[in-house]
Amino acid sequence: MFDALQSEFEGELYFKNTTTDKALKKVYSTDASVYQEEPLAVAIPKTVNDIKKLIKFADNEQITLIPRAAGTSLAGQVVGKGLVVDISKNFINILEVSQAEKWVRVQPGVIRDDLNAYLKPYGLMFGPETSTSSRAMIGGMIGNNSCGLHSIIWGATRDNLLEVKALLSDGSEVVFSDLDQKSFQEKCKLETLEGKIYQSLDKLINNPENQTAIKEGFPKANVKRRNTGYALDALLNVELLNLSKLIAGSEGTLCFVTEAKLKLFDIPPKEVGMVAVHTHTLNESLLANLVALEHNCSASELVDDFILEFTKTNIEQSKNRFFIEGEPKAILMVEFFDETKEGLLQKAENLIKALKEKNLGYAHPILLGDDSKKAWEVRKGGLGLLRNLEGDTQCVNLIEDCAVDPQDLPAYIEDLEVLLKKLNVQYSMYAHAGAGELHVEPMVNLKTTEGRQLFRTILAETAVLVKKYGGSLSGEHGDGRLRGEFIPYMMGEKNYALFREVKQIFDAKGIFNQGKIIDSPPMNEFLRYEADQPTPKHQTIFDFSKQESILRLTEKCSGSGDCRKTEITGGTMCPSYMATRSEKDTTRARANVLRQYYTNEQAITQESVKEVLDLCLSCKGCKSECPSSVDVGKMKAEFLQKTYDTKGIPFRSKLIGTFTKQMKLASIAPWAYNFIFKTEATRRIANRIVGFHPDRTMPLLHSTTLKEWFGKQPSPKNDKKVYLFCDEFTNYNDVEVGKKAILLLQRLRYEVIMPNHVESGRTYLSKGMVREAQKIAIKNVELLKDIVSDNTPIIGLEPSAILTLRDEYLELVPQDLRDSAEKIAKNTFQFDEWFAREIDRGNIKREAFSSEKRLIKLHGHCHQKALSSLTPTKKSLSLPANYEVHLIPSGCCGMAGSFGYEAEHYEVSMKVGELVLFPTVRKQAEDVIIAAPGTSCRHQIKDGTGRIAQHPAEILYEALI
Repeated sequence: MFDALQSEFEGELYFKNTTTDKALKKVYSTDASVYQEEPLAVAIPKTVNDIKKLIKFADNEQITLIPRAAGTSLAGQVVGKGLVVDISKNFINILEVSQAEKWVRVQPGVIRDDLNAYLKPYGLMFGPETSTSSRAMIGGMIGNNSCGLHSIIWGATRDNLLEVKALLSDGSEVVFSDLDQKSFQEKCKLETLEGKIYQSLDKLINNPENQTAIKEGFPKANVKRRNTGYALDALLNVELLNLSKLIAGSEGTLCFVTEAKLKLFDIPPKEVGMVAVHTHTLNESLLANLVALEHNCSASELVDDFILEFTKTNIEQSKNRFFIEGEPKAILMVEFFDETKEGLLQKAENLIKALKEKNLGYAHPILLGDDSKKAWEVRKGGLGLLRNLEGDTQCVNLIEDCAVDPQDLPAYIEDLEVLLKKLNVQYSMYAHAGAGELHVEPMVNLKTTEGRQLFRTILAETAVLVKKYGGSLSGEHGDGRLRGEFIPYMMGEKNYALFREVKQIFDAKGIFNQGKIIDSPPMNEFLRYEADQPTPKHQTIFDFSKQESILRLTEKCSGSGDCRKTEITGGTMCPSYMATRSEKDTTRARANVLRQYYTNEQAITQESVKEVLDLCLSCKGCKSECPSSVDVGKMKAEFLQKTYDTKGIPFRSKLIGTFTKQMKLASIAPWAYNFIFKTEATRRIANRIVGFHPDRTMPLLHSTTLKEWFGKQPSPKNDKKVYLFCDEFTNYNDVEVGKKAILLLQRLRYEVIMPNHVESGRTYLSKGMVREAQKIAIKNVELLKDIVSDNTPIIGLEPSAILTLRDEYLELVPQDLRDSAEKIAKNTFQFDEWFAREIDRGNIKREAFSSEKRLIKLHGHCHQKALSSLTPTKKSLSLPANYEVHLIPSGCCGMAGSFGYEAEHYEVSMKVGELVLFPTVRKQAEDVIIAAPGTSCRHQIKDGTGRIAQHPAEILYEALI
């Protein structure tokens, strides 16, 4: 059916029975909701003309198009048996800005936070700010009429949408914008589908009976978050008719948006702060919310104790808990803006005084600047954090989007708690208290028939409560497949008939996103899991017991799409997605296909899973930056080992895994190895033979190994002792780094001891040879367990190697060695971590170093960012009096061990480097020092920029006086 379309399609089209196409259809079978249905095909259009072809094709073949942006919809809006049209890769341009008139014109794939980064030099911003703003796209925000954190001052997307350019169901282009009466009448005269739309809507809106139904059936006026059905109320009694207001919240069911013109605000005052109101009860926090609203706050958001508890164990969020006092039942985060710090503090103090007068809150810390940003990260992480529950009973998106008048919120929530307790359902509550919309997340087991029935019951009974208070069943997340069938009850049959009429006017053949808003399937069908099926058990080498199982770890992925951030937002996760902008290359896609595979190994082939895992660099960014801590690198290694068990280990993987053996052999005659890889012609031939890219240079061997050199050196005794882990990379290739580190420590009066140990196992892990890595982990724990302690820690120079002792070893060694492994892990440090600790203890002093003025640009290793921090590195390098250290805001360098060497990955590797790292390094003057703790990072910087980066130990050694 799709072959003829493909021949004239400029973009990408996936529909065949190939490994890649089957994998892509699995990837696009879900969004951030509980639904899963495999599409007929996936299209990634390149141009507007491509979309026109898709519309014509859908018309001819009687299928539906499912427009998809970031795929973070929570109600299944982009899940269905149609042709998924992903605009997130190519429709990403900011087209025009008017600073004077305060508007911007964009394509629908532009990300909200990236847009605001672009607008910042103009002093402008786009207001609506969802918790997913680092990846949410304007097209999706229009589809759902997104609101977000500051909706009480900046409104919803509908309020900020000036016009849309779109394609109608006959493929014709249209612009919906403000029309006065004369212009409207001119539109009605058109003998086109556009003209028919205006004519028909004119009759519908101006019918007195319809107007009465709309006024009586829609939520009451004080409910600002309203996204149930079509926004016919936004077309009543307006001076200027603008159908873009109707398109907002229509979930892609009426037309296909190709451009949008957005209203902009001035950037808020520079002083931003928060009062974090700690309360003993949930009701107390909701009463505090009403006081906050009287004080003209910019945001008032709630986080309950359920979410706060999970922040304790999440690597990233645990750093953001600094402001929490005691064990609050809830924290209400109330934000203020002001031009001055004094004015900001006055607003905060006024609120605190009013709260204390009403005995609301037991603690009221004021957070300013970056501290308030960290607190907001706790709030934004809510959805993902809730995925850390154990067992099959999980928080579900169901009644999380119900909105009422903020004045009614305490009473509504009180009624809702009674209902949930009657149903014996646990729940969490968080988010937009100031806008009357708490995200209530009930906990339901959707893997059972009983749980699915409970799923429906909760929504049905909550709908009664929402209607009682004149609220909206959907505030900003939309109807989708989840709430669509309850629209007739919420809005009345008359209004539902009007919605059906609107759909008929725009899209009589159901070309656009059929089954959403109108004629939705039952809300408890097409869920991710089959009901009442036994949970498959999988034997693994890694210990997944802390995550319950490897399958359970895949299920933790909520689909919230944190892995779709770009280099503009920053962070490490996910480097390959940042380079390719393809959904297939997200952490979410990888978790998704692994979940489908481990749920039913017949549902997707190993080859298709490998296809999706292929560009995972095992950077570990997901382990810390994913709010659910979905460690795809670990799961990839386990999966590869499983494929090796049945199909054998590929030659190149075996070659890379046995790197230490290869280097040991080559070190017998390092001159011969270096001759081959120093000479371009022979290097290119050798690279091709082993499957490396011919343009990639190779690390050379030193004339001796570090262990040999160390064995010949005098070893000064000292009371201060430290064990040095001589990793395989430093031992053979980065010997000079090792030498300078040892000489530095000896000059600082440390006795350096190189204990008996074997290689780290990192090379085996990087290629999925987990069984071999496990043997190495056991051996090293046995060798080190009796010598490593708090008094004699072990330090390492290569982050990827030394951090293996802190990370993978804990999940590889048998139970009888677990305590020993944990003891070693607690006393294992990267060189710079340990160095900073010694500075704090007073053992290393500034006086030992130069006072020369130097500027250092620091790029951190991915594993260091995920499992540790760059703060100790910066602190260490800043010890010399006039050394100034700037962090390069880069994610992964792109090399990632062997990844950047491999022929098929070289191009992506270099694209990752070009995102931030390479351009930043190229801009630096020759006298600026480039610092990079990772051996792969230093090599990537050399290949990508020609600059030589140094290890922090080298820089500090050279700074000695």
